[in-house]
Amino acid sequence: MSERLARALDRATGARPIPGNALRHLPGSVAALDAMLDLIRAARRSVHFENYIIRDDRTGRRFADALAERAHAGVRVRILYDALGSRSTGGGFWRALERAGAEVRAFGPIWTSGLLDAFSRDHRKLVVADGHEAILGGLCIGDEWAGDPARGRLPWRDTMVSVCGPAVPALDASFARMWGRSGGAIPDSEFEPAPEPCGPSTVRVVEGQPGLSRTYRAVQMLAAAVTERLWITDAYLVAPPPLYAALVDAARSGVDVRFLLPGTSDVPIVRTFSRIGYRELLHSGARIFEWHGPMLHAKTLVADREWARVGSSNLNVSSLLGNYELDVMVDGDAFSETLAAQFRHDVAQAREIVIQTRRGMLPLPARLVGAPAAIPAATPAHKRSRRELQAAAVVALAQVAGGARRMLAGAAAIVVALGGTLLILFPTVMSLALAVGAFATSIALAGYALARRRRRQQADAA
Repeated sequence: MSERLARALDRATGARPIPGNALRHLPGSVAALDAMLDLIRAARRSVHFENYIIRDDRTGRRFADALAERAHAGVRVRILYDALGSRSTGGGFWRALERAGAEVRAFGPIWTSGLLDAFSRDHRKLVVADGHEAILGGLCIGDEWAGDPARGRLPWRDTMVSVCGPAVPALDASFARMWGRSGGAIPDSEFEPAPEPCGPSTVRVVEGQPGLSRTYRAVQMLAAAVTERLWITDAYLVAPPPLYAALVDAARSGVDVRFLLPGTSDVPIVRTFSRIGYRELLHSGARIFEWHGPMLHAKTLVADREWARVGSSNLNVSSLLGNYELDVMVDGDAFSETLAAQFRHDVAQAREIVIQTRRGMLPLPARLVGAPAAIPAATPAHKRSRRELQAAAVVALAQVAGGARRMLAGAAAIVVALGGTLLILFPTVMSLALAVGAFATSIALAGYALARRRRRQQADAA
């Protein structure tokens, strides 16, 4: 990476490069959950745990038990959850953790945060143990991410990364700033000294804050600077217009731009908006793949062979401009190649979306279709949960409604055109027909109004 681009990214992200870190890629949600639990259980001095969604389900209770056990053992346990994201989790869940000795705070209580602040959510996912190791990424705490093999439900596809080395204190300080926004500050005396270098990776800790657009500016800058490839995995892609234009321009200039996006979404309206932008991206030369299976929730980026990003930020307005987010951007080809290899693996279990030209008399726009899938036969079947079935039903209903609207619009166009033709060819006959129709309609409406009035009078008299 050029020195000038590196300096520009430092300014865009508001973060300095921190060398000497060891990174461990955690692309499977089940393995990532287990790694987070292992990190919590191994803590001896402190656990700082932050997540947008912490559910009171089987998975959430596994984490609650591990956190409560550490608090009982005298470890300083701090838990920060988002009040909106975890709105379905009852107060008893949090009170049990407090009774065990943990400190628990809700970020942004909905009714007391103020109108504008209520829209800025803590969308981050982070756990730091003893100030020496951290795990962050896109994974929330709930059964969707754990799956349920006994019921045929596969886990959501997500990505986390484990960080060991001098970047961990920066992540811990980031937690402390969020903790301070929700109440009192963490005493300086509790922070651990920076650990020694333990690996080859240089990391920037990018803290997304409302209005600062740090990840937004960095991704836009990379889209303008890449020369070989830009591979993006995203859960809710609705890019702001300037970023969208930068992605289109990169593809038009010959960069290998690829997107891996959900085939089904837990937020169907976002998938609908994402698909609106498919055509221009495809026409520009980009390739789009939709994940086959349960929800794809990962947020990663690979730029050329020297840049990678993993974190909580989706490429949409709420993440890039409105929420508190947390990402790591990594220099060097080793980790970027790890993410690239995962992207290739995921694409093998996805369906590429292509444009198919329509044939017919009318100039209808091309439609999006799935190319022949390259899905391995060994891919296990996934039995959808009720939440996923509801989301799929909304998508299907929208598709049916869209088809019905197109059919009605086509029929209306034919009827109007036919009526116009008849008026030109037989103006006198058509004028008489329209006049008779208008008089008949007026008589029918007058009769209906009189009948309704008579029934109302009879009802009043009774």
